[in-house]
Amino acid sequence: MRVIEFTYHLKDIDAIAASVLEHLESKTVLFNGAMGAGKTTFINALLKAMQSSDVATSPTFSIVNEYTIPSDKVYHFDFYRVKSLDEAYNFGIEDYFNSNHWLFLEWPERIEALLPEDAQSITITDLDENRRSLKLTIKTKHLTEQIAMTEIKF
Repeated sequence: MRVIEFTYHLKDIDAIAASVLEHLESKTVLFNGAMGAGKTTFINALLKAMQSSDVATSPTFSIVNEYTIPSDKVYHFDFYRVKSLDEAYNFGIEDYFNSNHWLFLEWPERIEALLPEDAQSITITDLDENRRSLKLTIKTKHLTEQIAMTEIKF
């Protein structure tokens, strides 16, 4: 497992999103963090880095929002209100996982048993009013890469 950590000011979020995008090795990204940590805000910056003209909004009530990027789509999920795996099956989560489109999942622990093995994880921590810590966890298959860690500060 490889972990890349970024500490950034909110004014630098677009640069951080572009850097994170370069490190992603999976199109399924799990977003972890407390309520209000900035998960949707970071997803919005990722969309911008992916050249989307869409603006990310929290799909807390709709459960999934769809955004367009050049030659692809992004499905943005918020599982905060999902109470069971059956609810996820009822709205067709398997179809999304098999779609080969980008999947950004907030509150993924609510459907942990369904998550693809190749999913990468982003954990955002609110350090203070204008600073965040972001940890990108990349699962690797090679033992030689398991302990690598990089820290980037802005």
